[in-house]
Amino acid sequence: MKIINEKLPIKIWTEDIEDGALEQAKNLANLPFAFKHIAIMPDTHQGFGMPIGGVLATKGVVIPNAVGVDIGCGMCAIKTSLTNIDTETIKKIMEQIRKVIPVGFNKHKENQIEFHDFENSLEEGDVPDICLREWENASKSIGTLGGGNHFIEIQKGSDGYIWIMIHSGSRNLGKQVADYYNKLAVELNRKWFSEVPKEWELAFLPVDSEEGQTYIREMQYCIDFALANRKLMMDRIMEIFKNIIGSDFNNITSKEFNNVDIINIAHNYARLENHFGESVWVHRKGATLSTENTIGIIPGSQGTKSYIVKGKGNKESFMSCSHGAGRKMSRTQAIKELDLEKEIKTLDDLGIIHGIRNREDLDEAPSSYKNIDEVMENQKDLVEILVELTPLAVVKG
Repeated sequence: MKIINEKLPIKIWTEDIEDGALEQAKNLANLPFAFKHIAIMPDTHQGFGMPIGGVLATKGVVIPNAVGVDIGCGMCAIKTSLTNIDTETIKKIMEQIRKVIPVGFNKHKENQIEFHDFENSLEEGDVPDICLREWENASKSIGTLGGGNHFIEIQKGSDGYIWIMIHSGSRNLGKQVADYYNKLAVELNRKWFSEVPKEWELAFLPVDSEEGQTYIREMQYCIDFALANRKLMMDRIMEIFKNIIGSDFNNITSKEFNNVDIINIAHNYARLENHFGESVWVHRKGATLSTENTIGIIPGSQGTKSYIVKGKGNKESFMSCSHGAGRKMSRTQAIKELDLEKEIKTLDDLGIIHGIRNREDLDEAPSSYKNIDEVMENQKDLVEILVELTPLAVVKG
């Protein structure tokens, strides 16, 4: 699908796009500093300022709202040596996971930073201002899942192995950075009499300004923190597996996945890249990198498959792909309209150990998401599927 009646073309990898997301995509296409075209992934839905599943390249500016509040949010996955795991063992593992990894708004009671590479990051001048201001809270939030669509899953791969997957981000640290710099951008844009309408929620910071440079530094710190957060959770989950299963358990993610111990891919960030012969700031909001041979992760819902993929380097998408299935219902709509007993029965019939118990849990029910099979079909020119992952057990935030 292609729209050509705006200032820049909009290329959309789906026919299923809601009106709000389409209107936001048109706003992006009419930004004075937007580059080449706008790319919209097949999992798209309306966000704040920029649609989730959107890819925007800009010249000379960064837009905090085009990155979003959960800076560095992303996926990580590990292929284990297990080829089978019984239900009782999974239940024991899930019980221990819930004990050591706080979910929702919960965090650790004690500072956790000594457990990861960030233990030395408080050296003078090493932490940017907002991150430093929030550090006491962040030091207790590392190694926590968060809420919303964040999850931990145990999965069975089409390759015959058991996998562990985590979706989480920078927790409240990213939100504080995003809110601070978006507010600053709004104030500066007003002073500059910016031609970008305030109601678009796309206030910008010039990259050659002090404000732009500090935002970029804070954003990168949040990206690094988000990865450290996922790694700490994964380390603790692996330890739980070893304690319950024994010494035969280990991680075998390796050569077939670019010789890495852990597959990691972020989906909320901006970075300087070269596209169509020019250096531009590519904002991916709910979209992931899919350069040629990049190994990525595209999750479904807790009732459907997820995928380990390899990028094809499609230039038209700014070498990007979807970050998941994408919502087809708002959280409020899902809680109000979905049938609780039906959603529970669907997951029970599939044999998935899940956490849907009350109507409030329906915001993350499988029926609130788009059909992942259709999403993958719509982006077969963007990625190649390497492994299909079927959920066995899910912890939701």
